[in-house]
Formats: sequence, structure tokens, C-alpha cells
Amino acid sequence: MADGGDRLLTHLEAERAFYDTSTSHLRDLAAQLDAEMVARVPAEETSPRWQRARHWYATSTPAGAEYANIVRGTADGQETVLDVVAMAAGADYFELGVTLVSPDEDVLAHSADRTGDEVYELRFRDLRTGADLDEVVPRTYYSGAWSADSAWFFYTVHDDAYRPFQVRRHRVGTPVADDVLVLEEPDERFEVQVRGTRSGDCIVIWSESNTTSECWVVDAHDVTRGPWSVGGRRDGVRYHAEHRRRPDGGTDLLVVTDHDAVESRLMTAPVPDGADQDASVWVEARAESRWQRLLRADAFAGCVLLTVREDGERRLVRVPHDDLAGGHGWNEMDGDLLRSPQYDATSVLVLEESWIEPGVAISWDFESGLLDRVWREEAPGHDPERYVSERRTFPSADGTEVPATLVRHKHTPLDGTAPALVYGYGSYEAVDEPAWDPALPSLLDRGVVWVYAHNRGGGELGRRWYLDGKLANKQHTFDDQIAVADGLARDGLVDPARIATRGLSAGGLLQGAVFSQRPDRWRAVVAEVPFVDVVSTMFDASIPLTITEWDEWGDPRKKPEFDWMLAYSPYDNVPAAGTRPDLLVTGAVHDPRVMVHEPAKWVARLRETDPEWSPRCLFRVETGAGAHVGPSGRFGHLAYEAEVYAWVLDRLA
Repeated sequence: MADGGDRLLTHLEAERAFYDTSTSHLRDLAAQLDAEMVARVPAEETSPRWQRARHWYATSTPAGAEYANIVRGTADGQETVLDVVAMAAGADYFELGVTLVSPDEDVLAHSADRTGDEVYELRFRDLRTGADLDEVVPRTYYSGAWSADSAWFFYTVHDDAYRPFQVRRHRVGTPVADDVLVLEEPDERFEVQVRGTRSGDCIVIWSESNTTSECWVVDAHDVTRGPWSVGGRRDGVRYHAEHRRRPDGGTDLLVVTDHDAVESRLMTAPVPDGADQDASVWVEARAESRWQRLLRADAFAGCVLLTVREDGERRLVRVPHDDLAGGHGWNEMDGDLLRSPQYDATSVLVLEESWIEPGVAISWDFESGLLDRVWREEAPGHDPERYVSERRTFPSADGTEVPATLVRHKHTPLDGTAPALVYGYGSYEAVDEPAWDPALPSLLDRGVVWVYAHNRGGGELGRRWYLDGKLANKQHTFDDQIAVADGLARDGLVDPARIATRGLSAGGLLQGAVFSQRPDRWRAVVAEVPFVDVVSTMFDASIPLTITEWDEWGDPRKKPEFDWMLAYSPYDNVPAAGTRPDLLVTGAVHDPRVMVHEPAKWVARLRETDPEWSPRCLFRVETGAGAHVGPSGRFGHLAYEAEVYAWVLDRLA
């Protein structure tokens, strides 16, 4: 096994060397792009503040630093709560996990990953002294929660397959060996998470597969009470719970569920006390709307905020406690709720941004509805007026109209002369919300039309849009990406001979599929950490995350599901020799989501089946520290983007 690992690493190092040599002529362009991108990043950055009972908090990036420190306001001004810059010094990779301040604001739970494998070391910092306590939890995952008295911290642990399967409870100041197992999920299809509620009265644990979930609550004031199930577990039913203190003095749970409601509906439920309960005690409070996907409910003392998706946009709807089915007019606004931990807050911060506009934080007053801009993201030298963004639709193979967002420089015409880069993902009901990216203008300024394809399998048009692009319907995702590119060419919007396509992870699978199915359509393909050996990976239950993925892609042990996966698996369907566009593939040795052997195996087969084309296939692999989404740090990631854009621009020239 060790010899095999050594041979694989030697092979990957050779691939990286070939990539470095093959792109050496692009180094000046990449350096120029990198300089432009960095110039759009302010030397120092400070986030919007979030208020707690005693202090306000924010992240603050020192001049020239890769990472942001956590700071808070004090009577004397400001103090650094966590010096992330110092923690990351000398590390090739660094990523924070949880950063949760205790209710009394005296202790900070913080975790970090230093290799990119998503294994986080958890520590506790005494904010009165600034020193970390002795106890260290070496292997934790995302999510965590504090008890109401700040004495206990709940965290998740993943198994050898990187599946978070346990919730444990640590008493601050005691040995980690004494930590208490609170809940363990034996079903390998499920992953567990834990969080506190804004009310501070409950801790919510939930276990979730792709199609099914179960929630439990623990009494945050007495952590020995619970966990008790909120509604049991029913195959094919998902739900999440939020604790609420009602104005009448009572308490209950707000439950968002897809039971008999594809786009989800809102229920109320008692807080279980002393025993599990099932869903028979739930009461509907807001019915499903076919045209409005209900995503979550956030309870505050004065109202409930519902996050919904409607007409492709993310929206917040304010509803009173005594009329959860209401909400209209100034009670709605587009945007995303920023961190708002206070239950008795009278206003919240909402983030508005777009692909071409840096973010703006707006304070939304619950009572008056007044909006007040309190923060704007800086972007030195960037003028949003130079760019335009618009939405178009293109018919897919089955006639479904697929939305796509086109972003370009205002002087780049849509007359069939400009090249285009089409980005796509289309899985897990995920949505890439429009977000300012300091790298993108460098592409637009060079006359490229950047296109985001809102393919089925994503969640842009709700849960039904997602379901129409998964399992047996997965081909729709690939058809949609091709349809957008074909539509751009057919309608005379971009140069049909200069269209590139890009995507990451499940989006990398998308790139592999459209590379194989329509090699004639693309001038170049960028497949980042691609999931391309679909059948073999889904057969191997020992690979991290395979079992949890069967409900997304299929279980190949079942003949119909084997057949549909085999029909599109990029490794099993390579395009004919002599027809292939240029290809850039990425991977990372420490990636726990797409094992590095998968893109390596695909690249090897592609080279073997078309030797003459082989030099046009490059594999940029991280052989040291590095993560699923590439290098860490605000400048490290921009340098990576500059490399990718340099290659794309060279191919589209």
C-alpha cells in the first residue's frame, strides 16, 4: 500500500511538473492578472459588525495579510479576540472552522485545518487572558454550540470516511478524554450537525441524508436533559427546527419541512420535554407555495424572518409571530441575512451584492421597515458602471427554458464576435448567490462574456428544479449546460468557435460529461477536482462520502441506477480521438471530497486514448497542502484564479 502511494505521488508530481512546464509561457500573463486582482482588494478590510450582549464583533484583515483576525469592541476601543494571521504564519494552507463565543463572552471555541483535509483541531481561548486553555480536541468537523451557562461546548466528530457521525459534549477546563457522547448516527447515509438557537434556550442536533432528516433538541440550561426527537424520522421527509419564545410567554419550535410540500411549508411544534415526539403534534402555520421555495425560519423577539427563493432570487420575508402565513410589501427584501445573534434585536443586517457590485450591508428595522446602509465592501479602482449583467433563457433538449446570467464589459458587444466562458454546477440544490469577485473584471476587461448557467440539479428555481436534475434525471444538468452554450452561439451572442466551460467538484463532473458528449462545442474545458469515475466511486463504499452520495447520484448495485450512471460517467465515456478540446484538470492530494486518484485516473485514460491530443491535456495537482476548492487565503486563491484565467484566455485568444 505504501509503495502504491509512493508511486501515485511520483506520478502526480510528474503531472504537476508537466503542467508547470506547459504553462511557463503564461507566467507573465498570470502575474499581470494576479496584480490586477490584488489591486481590487483593499489593503485592510473590516467586516460588518455583529452585536452580542456585551460587545460587538467583526473580522479585520491587516494590511497585506491573507487572513482576517476576529476583533471586538470594548470600553477602551477594540481588542483582537483571535489573531488568525499569527496562527496561519508559516502554514501552506489554513482554514478556520468554528469560531463561537460563549454566551458570557469569556471563552472562544475555535478550530483550524492546516492541510486541506477538513480535519479541524478544536481549542478554547480564555478571552479574559487571551490564552488558549490546555485541552485540545484533535479531530472535529464543522458546527458547534454552547450551553447557556458557557460551561459546555458541543461539537461534531467525523469517522475515517470523513462522515460527521457523532456529537460530543466537552466541559471547559476538563480533559478531552472525559467528553460525553451525546448522539451517534449509525446509518452511513446520514451526517450530523449541531447548533445553538438564537433564543439561547435550546441546542439543536440534526442528522441528514440527501432525502431524509431528523432533529433533536437538548435543554441548553441543563445539558443532561435530551436529546429528544422533534418529529422522528420518516424516509423521504426532511425538516429543520428553530426555537421560538412567543410574545404570549410560551415557547415552541418552528419547523420547515418538505413533508407533503415539495417546496416546503412551515409548521409549529411543541418543544419535546422528557421524551421523543413524532410529527403528529405538528401544526401547519404557512402552507406550501409552488412558486416560493421556503428555505429557513429565523425567530426574533419581535418577528420571524423567513428565507425564501422566488423567481430565482433569495428573499427575506418578515412575518409577525401571530400571523406566520403573512408578510408582504415592505416586509420583504432581497438579500441574505448576515450574522444576527441577538434574539431581542430590533433590526438585522442584510447583505446585497451582485457579480459586478461589491457587497453592501443594510440595516433593516423591524418596526419601521427603514433601511440604512451601514457598510460597503471596498474594491479599489473598480467601477461597476463599466459592466452589465442580464438574464437570458435558452431551450434545453427537452424544451425546458434554462436561465443563464450573462456578465460582460459594457463595450463588449453581444454580436457573435466575443469569446465566452460558461460556468456551471447543477447539483445538491446548491445555488451560487451572485457575489462580488475581484478576479472576474480581469476576464471581462479582456472582452470575455462570463456566463453562469442555472442548470437543473441546482436550486435556482426551487426544489422541483433540483429534482429534475438528479438521479435518473441527471442528464438534464448536462443538456442544460450544452443548451446554454448552443443558445449563445445560435442567437449570435458570442463567437461559436470560442466558448469555454468551467466547473468544480460536481461541476467538474458536469465538465467531464459535456467534454465527452459535445467535444465539438468547446474551445476549452476547465474541470476542477472533478467527480468523473462515477460508477467505480459509487461502488466503493470505503471511499469517503460514497454512501452518503447514493441518494444524489444513485446506487450502482441496483441495475437501473448502474445503467444511468454508466451512460454519462466521463471515465467510461471518453470522446473519440481527434475531436477533443483543450482540457485543464485540477486535483489535490488532501482533498477528502474527490479523491485525487479520480481525476488522475481520468487524465491517464484520456492521454492513453488520444496520444496526439495528450499535450493539450493538463493536470494541475496540489501535491502538498491544499483543499477541495484550491489554495487558501485571499491572495493565495487569487493567484490560483489568475493561473486558470491565463490558461482560459490563451485558449480563447
